[in-house]
Amino acid sequence: MRLHPILLALAIFLLAGCSATGALNAVTPSSSYTLNANVAYGEHPRQKLDVYVPTASQPPAGWPVIVFFYGGSWNTGDRTQYQFVGEALAARGVLTLVADYRLYPEVRYPDFLSDSAQALAFGLDHAVRLGGDQKRVYVMGHSAGGYNAAMLALDARWLQATGHRPNELAGWIGLAGPYDFLPIVNADAKPVFFHPNYPENSQPIGFAGADAPRSFLAAAENDKLVNPQRNSVQLANQLKAAGVPVTLKLYPHASHTTLIGAFAWPLQWIAPVLDDVQAFVGSTPNEQQPAVGRRVAP
Repeated sequence: MRLHPILLALAIFLLAGCSATGALNAVTPSSSYTLNANVAYGEHPRQKLDVYVPTASQPPAGWPVIVFFYGGSWNTGDRTQYQFVGEALAARGVLTLVADYRLYPEVRYPDFLSDSAQALAFGLDHAVRLGGDQKRVYVMGHSAGGYNAAMLALDARWLQATGHRPNELAGWIGLAGPYDFLPIVNADAKPVFFHPNYPENSQPIGFAGADAPRSFLAAAENDKLVNPQRNSVQLANQLKAAGVPVTLKLYPHASHTTLIGAFAWPLQWIAPVLDDVQAFVGSTPNEQQPAVGRRVAP
């Protein structure tokens, strides 16, 4: 396949790291959503989120809702870098909240989980007011944000502190998240989790039980940063064994970074992750097959 020069340039640019998200945002259309920016879900300056409201006609019951957390080893990132994610989902009829959370060195585990829980609680509390369907609220994250999403969905402690429970979620979506990563080898993440004195009960894999919400797990088949077999595949199998409906997608042409980059229209040829997330969010528990898929065909 011969790539258009702009697509090839953007692909190479994104491979350079998350800072290249600015290139994707620069070519992201804005006609598919109305932006409500800088919405506070807490008192701290980092406790804010942006709301992407679809411009398409609102369904009678409201749009499905996704609260999204980005990655960055819990020490970098900003919600404005992920305009392309908000736009992509809004264009598919999903009310999308892209949230910031406090980062290291200002905080360590578990404070960013408390922030994430507050942001998700905001989505649950305000879904109807924003035009969403309160019965179809999902939490989604990529990389470190996938860890945040997993902990909120699987470990009830965090949402309980906000007056909610994971069973209020219609499902959760983890994109290349670390779910079983001790001992930590990533030097940037070590101080976040007090290496080598790791706190107890910090791994999502330990909470994969029968009461977990419907789960969508995706990863790059050859991810060099977060091992997909140890993390996404192992968690998917454990959830399936507990009777949880699980969808697992492994994308052979994506990398750890381009897995999220593939939400942007110039890079959607890399992997159909946006289509697959839309299908998961658009389905109901009865439509979703409780099985683990293995590999997306090239």
